[in-house]
Amino acid sequence: MAKVEKSQHEWRQELTPEQYRVLREKGTEAPFSGEYEHVFEPGTYRCAGCGTELFDSDAKYDSGCGWPAFSAPAGDDAVEEETDTTHGMVRTEVLCASCGGHLGHVFPDGPNPTGLRYCVNSAALKLDER
Repeated sequence: MAKVEKSQHEWRQELTPEQYRVLREKGTEAPFSGEYEHVFEPGTYRCAGCGTELFDSDAKYDSGCGWPAFSAPAGDDAVEEETDTTHGMVRTEVLCASCGGHLGHVFPDGPNPTGLRYCVNSAALKLDER
């Protein structure tokens, strides 16, 4: 997958302040405040920064966590994972594989068959409805 590389100035010009804070500064939106938390329309969730396909609506479910939750990414190369040790916790951070934008975190408490919960900030996503 081709990597998207832009300067911080370019990112600031292209993203809203909230998208920049989440995607480029690893911020988190307040729980239950995101645009896509309770949206279950069919479609493809893309990176708000670069447009890469990240998640399909078929994998979205209501986890009750306060953020959009998905049981699996759209493909094996859609996201990357890194260890996140901020805030006194050890978590697995999820990043867009194309632009490196922060999406959220993945936890091992999701539904079958994956058992995973990709907890993602709405500000990091753009839904293309089918």
